[in-house]
Amino acid sequence: MTKVHSALVRAMHPHTLFRVFKYTIYGLLTLNLLFFFQEDLLASREVFAAGVAWDRLAEAFSSTLDTSAWLLLLWLFELETAIIRDEDLAGALKWVLMVLNVAAYLFILWAFYGYITKFGVLSDTLPFAVDDLCSLVGSGFTWVQDLDQYPPLDAGACAALQGQVLFQISGTEIIGTADAIRAARNLTIIDIINAADWLVIVALLEVEVYLQVKGLLTDRLLLSTKLTKGVLYTILFACAVYWGFLGDFLDFWDAFLWLVAFVFIELNIFQWHEEISEELAEEQEPIAHAIG
Repeated sequence: MTKVHSALVRAMHPHTLFRVFKYTIYGLLTLNLLFFFQEDLLASREVFAAGVAWDRLAEAFSSTLDTSAWLLLLWLFELETAIIRDEDLAGALKWVLMVLNVAAYLFILWAFYGYITKFGVLSDTLPFAVDDLCSLVGSGFTWVQDLDQYPPLDAGACAALQGQVLFQISGTEIIGTADAIRAARNLTIIDIINAADWLVIVALLEVEVYLQVKGLLTDRLLLSTKLTKGVLYTILFACAVYWGFLGDFLDFWDAFLWLVAFVFIELNIFQWHEEISEELAEEQEPIAHAIG
């Protein structure tokens, strides 16, 4: 019974529960990657009916590429700030992590470019007119339901769209009302703002990690970066709320999980900084006594 009790005590320790919660969040983010791939795949089949060329992968699978790269970057931050010891962040391991970081950032920038080009696609529209909209049912035409959903035109959709002023996305067989296309375009703008915001945040995190490794991260500097990132996280929260009301649940849920995940990274850096500060204070204490 003693061994069982000890195991239960260890399992219920706050530190253990915290780690379980943290890695559960990371796991849910990984699961979201599958959902984003499914969304991108379905949307790309409509937008790129003739097939997706390699140079348009970022446009067709921007969410999938973005999420994959961010997951890699998240785990790299976790390794550097919470798992790998400071003295081990050198030599071959340091270069491996650096190469993976560069690869992650390249894919993130590529996905960011994809969001911008997707906005361009949705902005290029033409007036669309047909005598009988329902005659297009089964012809390959689809309609704009939201940013990543372009279902085939069916009897229900044609009845709802009949008589409305419609537009067609150039180079595609996708049609929609001005309001629907505008709403999809606005969601793309939020994607761009969200992606740009995250790029600034991780740049600040990289600066913090670099300065921490070099022993140059002061309390004052850490406070200034935290305040700056506080504003940036507020913008991200506003994007999540916008998705919650006007986008789909997956976008909102994913944005919320990413905010929680990077709270963990922020806590890692804070704890890491505190440990280094305590070690320096312990090293300097004997010197101070000797001088005194």
